[in-house]
Amino acid sequence: MTLQLPKGTRDFKPEEAIARNKIVNALKDVFETYGYGPLETPAFERYDILASKYAGGAEILKETFKFKDQGKRDLALRYDLTVPMCRFVGMNPSIKMPFKRYQIGDVFRDGPVESARYRQFAQCDVDVVGIKGMAADAEIITLAQRAFKKLGFDAVIKVNNRKLLNGLLEYAGVKKEKSDTVLLTIDKLGKFGLDTVKKELKDKKIGNETIKKIISTISIMGDNKEKINKLKKVINKSEGITEIEELFSLLNILNVDAEFDVSLARGLSYYTGTVIEVYLKNSKVKSAVCAGGRYDNMIGSFLGKGDFPAVGISFGLDRVYDAYVESAKTQQKTVTKVYIIPIGTFNESLKIAEELRNENIRVDIDLTGKGPSKNLQYANSLGIPYVLFIGEDELKQGKVKLKDMNSGKEQLMTAEELVLFLQKI
Repeated sequence: MTLQLPKGTRDFKPEEAIARNKIVNALKDVFETYGYGPLETPAFERYDILASKYAGGAEILKETFKFKDQGKRDLALRYDLTVPMCRFVGMNPSIKMPFKRYQIGDVFRDGPVESARYRQFAQCDVDVVGIKGMAADAEIITLAQRAFKKLGFDAVIKVNNRKLLNGLLEYAGVKKEKSDTVLLTIDKLGKFGLDTVKKELKDKKIGNETIKKIISTISIMGDNKEKINKLKKVINKSEGITEIEELFSLLNILNVDAEFDVSLARGLSYYTGTVIEVYLKNSKVKSAVCAGGRYDNMIGSFLGKGDFPAVGISFGLDRVYDAYVESAKTQQKTVTKVYIIPIGTFNESLKIAEELRNENIRVDIDLTGKGPSKNLQYANSLGIPYVLFIGEDELKQGKVKLKDMNSGKEQLMTAEELVLFLQKI
């Protein structure tokens, strides 16, 4: 048997998992700072939920892992965390509004494997349900800016509005039944360029005059205000324009730097208003590391009634991790802060290790009986910052010897002094 991973998946060594946990903990802290609470849902759902026309749409279903259980029921691995959240709200219609939740978990897509793209990957989602106005959209974008600053990244936040795009397509003469497929093509402008977009639109039987109008509007230049003013001349009476203006007004109050990108469409069909993508400057990770938008129809459609406006974004943990590791000078190999080396005092050392753990200090201890030299090599190889020698002479004095592995400095300490010192660091 050949031991190998399924294509599009990967293992994370302890030092890699430590870095990922740092990212997750930072994101959780930001999410909870804005009042979002945790939610957990199953890794798989009923296929009819994920395949609903109100969910991800035909494009995403091509990449869905589908299977049957022993009862012959059609199931599928979740391809995002948004649809399960909507199903949850739909099953709990009495939930208090607004409902603000975050969720962190693996999702699965049977798509092409390329750099920074995997078939099993973790998403970190934040969503707010029950708020119609742009205040919720502005909060979500502000939260994203804070999160990337906390992680040490310089991020570019791009924003657009699907209502605005639909208005532009109507102005250009695109038939309503072709709107979704044209939006998918428009969304490729930033990644593949103008020539690719033109060719794909022609392949979709879009007329030359319509293509010219589409290209002229999605390619407008200028700052956010200039772009809005230019679009007003084309589609002045547009709810999308009104929402974009309101959104950028709020972002200005919140001191958030976001870019109005008229070509940004997002591929999923459930978006109804604001759409968002976040990219990192000075990083080898060129794909969006965070994306989302407003989806006002999905939850009500699951219920068959009710008004459940919603907006949210998803942080791609794997892509953020790749960028984080790229920028990190060193990787932490262990969570251990102190490594105990017993010298003829194993039983006493076990007790001391537990006492230190009772003080919330992360402690490891040699359980193999190696000598001091090999133990020091082991601690050094993992980058453990402190080593504690516990010998009979030290115990007779009521002290232990602590060695700083970075400076090489050693000092004798009482138990109380040791605890206070380690708690400070």
